[in-house]
Amino acid sequence: MPGSTNGSTKAMGAMTVGGLVVVTAYTVALGGNGWLWFGWVVLMLLTLAMAVTQS
Repeated sequence: MPGSTNGSTKAMGAMTVGGLVVVTAYTVALGGNGWLWFGWVVLMLLTLAMAVTQS
């Protein structure tokens, strides 16, 4: 059905948002780590790709 997302895309989106919270908290508490931010950006791009290909 157009416009709907399946469970795996929703789960990936939840992991992306959760990852952003974790990486932000880590950065605030212990200082920035470029590899964590790089990993989160890759996760976000994969999530966007999944969402685009589902529609």
